Amino acid sequence: MGFPHHHGSDGHGHAGHHHHDHGLAADGQPIPPGYRRVLWIALLVNAAMFGIEIASGLSSGSVSLLADAIDFFGDAANYALSLAVLSMATVWRSRAALVKAASMMLFALLVLARAAWAVTGGSPPEPLTMGVVGTLALAANVGVAALLYAFREGDANMRSVWLCSRNDAIGNVAVLLAAAGVFGTGTAWPDLGVAAIMAALAFAGGWAVWGQARRELR
Repeated sequence: MGFPHHHGSDGHGHAGHHHHDHGLAADGQPIPPGYRRVLWIALLVNAAMFGIEIASGLSSGSVSLLADAIDFFGDAANYALSLAVLSMATVWRSRAALVKAASMMLFALLVLARAAWAVTGGSPPEPLTMGVVGTLALAANVGVAALLYAFREGDANMRSVWLCSRNDAIGNVAVLLAAAGVFGTGTAWPDLGVAAIMAALAFAGGWAVWGQARRELR
């Protein structure tokens, strides 16, 4: 899941790579064949993993899975924005970024609230589910990064999309470490600690995107 530099770059990172999808990149070079298709695949994979992690996080009691889901949500929103607002004016791209940023911050606050509730009245999460879903999430992000790898030497936007997927894998590894910690200690603390860090980073990323979108609208 991501760490703030990948969400912080969203304003001109993922969500920004629409301009070169008109057929020409910013420098007038044609779009690499297959790039749009790869973006669609990335969108569908991230949207599916968002749903899987929300469901499994709620069923297993793992707050870190819920926190990781925020990142899949943010990435899916980025790919959707990139594909949907190709020909729209900048003002609409900025407004869409505001909605995404607000959603990310809201999700992050809900995850932190869920973690706080778990501290007072929760039981340890189910580590097997955490491990299986964390492994699936890692495979999804590595797969998307592999698809985007061919485009990593493109313009800054293409590069940021690839780096983002690569960085997301760090969050998946954190969930796997949390699962091992829960299994080893029999307590919820490893899960809650990882969740709190991930949710705080997601909130910081959403805040950065919000600030940039506001500046663009002004």
